[in-house]
Amino acid sequence: MKRFALILSVLCVFSAVPAQAAVDPAVVAQAEKYFQNLKTAQARFVQTTHVGQQMTGTFYLSRPGKLRFEYDPPNKDFVVADGTFIYFYDGELDEQTNAPIGTTLADFFLRKEFSLKGDLTVKDTKEAGGFLQIEVTQTSDPSEGTLTFAFAPEPFALKKWRIVDGQGAITEVELFYLKTGLELDRKLFGYVDPRLKDKNRKPTFNE
Repeated sequence: MKRFALILSVLCVFSAVPAQAAVDPAVVAQAEKYFQNLKTAQARFVQTTHVGQQMTGTFYLSRPGKLRFEYDPPNKDFVVADGTFIYFYDGELDEQTNAPIGTTLADFFLRKEFSLKGDLTVKDTKEAGGFLQIEVTQTSDPSEGTLTFAFAPEPFALKKWRIVDGQGAITEVELFYLKTGLELDRKLFGYVDPRLKDKNRKPTFNE
């Protein structure tokens, strides 16, 4: 769970200089259209935690409902969403926890009809560091933190995201070599307990 919270806050550190918030409806509409049309994707990622620790891995996406974050060895952690639940495997503790996707921040990203309205409120849009940035909060509880998406302007594509939690801790993820429109193996999005594989038992997938 600890690393998933970090993983969903993905971006390079952006400027923290205060600025008057302004929302550009055209940028918001462009982002909504981009996510709505984004069905499958694969990319390398670098995740930076609030204490400066960096981890790398591969990100897979199949909208709606499915994603996977696979960390590079020797890290054995992974996160997988199978369309109903999202699973967090902690390789250090050899433990798995899960939750319905609808109870997590991932729901905003994985739902079939993507929108930056309703459950989410756009707090700010701006150009900074060569990216178009959109900062959003949960409409029902803005104090829970913020999620910022960063897009390359031309061609328009997701490059980073950052989460600032309610306590001010920042986690960032940056994507590299993003490919979209791929045919991805369905088995990527099923939870397989590594402990079963270690015991040479046949795994089962939750698809």
